[in-house]
Amino acid sequence: MNSRRTRMAACVPFLTAVLAACSTAGPEAGSANTGAPSRNNPTPSSTSAASPPSVPERPDSANGLSLAAAEGFVRYYSSLLNYASATGNAAPMLGASDPGCENCKGYADFVRKSNGANGLMKGDYAERVGEVAELVQGESGRVGGSATIQVGLYVSRRTPTDTPFTSKATTYTREFALSARSANWVMYEMKLVER
Repeated sequence: MNSRRTRMAACVPFLTAVLAACSTAGPEAGSANTGAPSRNNPTPSSTSAASPPSVPERPDSANGLSLAAAEGFVRYYSSLLNYASATGNAAPMLGASDPGCENCKGYADFVRKSNGANGLMKGDYAERVGEVAELVQGESGRVGGSATIQVGLYVSRRTPTDTPFTSKATTYTREFALSARSANWVMYEMKLVER
């Protein structure tokens, strides 16, 4: 069976539910869906950049409400997630999120506690976005789709005395839905599924 069709079939129930939803509140968040580490594996050999990054600026390709802008926004949003992971500053990411996005809030809570700047996250934790696919606009006006996300080997802790979580290099599918705000897309809800 074609793996693209398998991924598409797996995304359809999530996208259908999100695109059909009438309220602005997203589905319940779970730590397995936020991208927060959850498994013990070998320790990473690399560390993240020494100098703190600057807040990513929204590129022109992410402006507007077209499907092309939706793809640009998904890539931009990943840069905001990476910025939050490196610095612990989740405000820019949350500013590009719908207030009801539970997994967005869960990710923000996690990186405020564990991030590269405070040394509680080390290794190759930055997301790399591959294909953004299956973009569909529903009757509600929201756009749903999926993106291939790669993350390297990294270690994180919630506090300096906690046992570290080691996450192996993994490829995920991020299922997402976007909603419109002020003539641009924002993250309505997202979920990571390990491939």
